[in-house]
Amino acid sequence: MLEKEDSVKHFLELIKKSRRGKLKIYIGMSAGVGKTYRMLQEAHALLRGGIDVCIGYVETHKRVETEALVAGLPLIARKNIFYRGKEIDEMDLQGILNRHPEIVVVDELAHTNAEGSKNTKRWQDVFDLLEAGISVISAVNIQHLESINEEVEQITGIQITERIPDKILQIADEIVNIDLTADELVTRLKEGKIYDKTKIESALGNFFQADKILQLRELALKEVVHQVERKIQTEIPKSIKLRPEHFMACISSNAETAGVVIRKTARLASYYRSPWIVLYVQSDAESLDRIKLDKQRHLINHFKLATELGAEVIKIKSNQITQTIINTATEKEITTICIGKPHLNIFQVILRTAIFNQLLRNLASQEIDLVILS
Repeated sequence: MLEKEDSVKHFLELIKKSRRGKLKIYIGMSAGVGKTYRMLQEAHALLRGGIDVCIGYVETHKRVETEALVAGLPLIARKNIFYRGKEIDEMDLQGILNRHPEIVVVDELAHTNAEGSKNTKRWQDVFDLLEAGISVISAVNIQHLESINEEVEQITGIQITERIPDKILQIADEIVNIDLTADELVTRLKEGKIYDKTKIESALGNFFQADKILQLRELALKEVVHQVERKIQTEIPKSIKLRPEHFMACISSNAETAGVVIRKTARLASYYRSPWIVLYVQSDAESLDRIKLDKQRHLINHFKLATELGAEVIKIKSNQITQTIINTATEKEITTICIGKPHLNIFQVILRTAIFNQLLRNLASQEIDLVILS
């Protein structure tokens, strides 16, 4: 009886998946590369081909070339939300669902919706549209991707508060990188094609510097390449695949390293399209009555971050840290364990730390890789 129920459930899931809308994302290294322009060009081409396509939300930033392309495309009016005495325009999610076009253009994927909206983030609105069977064309800048948030902040010196989880790119049916050289992007900025002329000098002195643009461009190119590799990997028959990768990030209450280990392991898992877990072994020395409140808060935030990035979080109380790591790795069929860089010189750790040596010996015997993340 259970087998029949499972079969029916599987069939219903296949039907639901086939009815789900398709997602296409234009990604770029920064504002001004032409993502919105390309989305609107595609919308015109679809409209000419007899496809029912509408604009759900487009931000032209008063760019003349982009605004010219809005003309002639069916537009679903924005919704006015009053918040703290101000009128805010937001995408009308319910209006789109009611209109139910074949395809809808939704700009600014990382946008945070005004208070009072159904969803907190626009990417959640996009999920709702896809589940309703509406295909979506959207756009985002690489710096808004959650797992590389810290890396981007180091490059630009700017804290990016609006972010999207990596799973958005993973469910995308198509990802298109809109690429420009640093010189081309700076030229567009100087010509007033990105920002108002009063903001050009400030932008040139901050975000739009050649070295920053080049690093962001590299991140965008790498991300698209990895997404393509992931799609190829899913199409290879399981019978001829090598052993599937399974990553495990080991964290402690150390606030400095835990976030780095989680984000970098998320990237690795994303590249290999593999499941991953975050393991926290709580020894007596790290019991809640012994560690400070700020460390407890950091731990909770790191567990939340791991969950948002798609990890399974496992917490185990044990003083046998090495054995617990090995047992969990064996049980979960882990192929790669990721840890943070020890505070001591790494050679001192390898030579003098019995726990570390024990871990290395056990991992070697099970053909599990160990990655030390800086």
